[in-house]
Amino acid sequence: MATNNLTYQFKTANIIIKLIVINVALFLFATLGSWVFKISPGILMEWFVLPVDPESLIIQVWSVLTYSFLHFDFWHIFWNMLVLYWFGQYVLNLFTEKRFLTIYLLGAICGGLLFVLAYNVFPVLSGSLAYLIGASAAVRAIMIFIATYTPNSEVRIIFFNVKLWQIGVFVVLSDLIQIPTSGNAGGLIAHMGGAIFGYLYAIQLKKGNDIGAWFEKLMDGFVNLFKSKKKSPLKTVHKSKSYTKSTKKTTGSVKKTHIKSLNQQQIDAILDKISKSGYDSLTKEEKDFLFKAGKE
Repeated sequence: MATNNLTYQFKTANIIIKLIVINVALFLFATLGSWVFKISPGILMEWFVLPVDPESLIIQVWSVLTYSFLHFDFWHIFWNMLVLYWFGQYVLNLFTEKRFLTIYLLGAICGGLLFVLAYNVFPVLSGSLAYLIGASAAVRAIMIFIATYTPNSEVRIIFFNVKLWQIGVFVVLSDLIQIPTSGNAGGLIAHMGGAIFGYLYAIQLKKGNDIGAWFEKLMDGFVNLFKSKKKSPLKTVHKSKSYTKSTKKTTGSVKKTHIKSLNQQQIDAILDKISKSGYDSLTKEEKDFLFKAGKE
């Protein structure tokens, strides 16, 4: 009964709560799994983290998305989920859950791709962190998207009101400043990838261009693959006697009308002949026809 209640609550929850539950569940699975089965978390997650090597990425291409649902430790997931919940509410107040998920997932993908690109383009990064995990890029995309779309909206932080654009600028500058000195340069670069996507999406959306529409269609197609196709029930068609009778009557009336039309044409032709040549010019058949028509 309790399980059914939890399942119902999950199904009826909004997309933010669902994402938080999924992230927390996977974190607990990796953590508890390592304790119970004495297995290193790295072994459990190695096929789902985002590798820096392009060859490895091709082999596990799904990791460009799955990495964003894994986390290092408690504080890593705590702050990501807290910021996601806080800024996500502003997005859901204005947009659908499908668009929210589009921003979140594409932000994660863009952050992951920028991470891989940076590690393979800038030699200074080689030899450090060899893989990426965490929802930070996706969360940054949500944060910067809403800060760009509604920059003058205000939030209360302790004793002060702060505008969303001010928070966005502070977060981005903070990440940029830390890249050269931080031991997590790759993670911060992924943050920037998510932030750039969130910014561009908001700017284009304000212009009327939805650059995430293709991804929403892709998600719809993917979901439809797992939907069971319901067969339409067979319909039994009963022959209606009244319908048959009415059809016969209608057909009969049409035929009669057609015959009358032909008779009238023939009568007109005979009358024209009489007016030109007289009654005696008619043949026996024409006289008989005219006689019968006069009786009807």
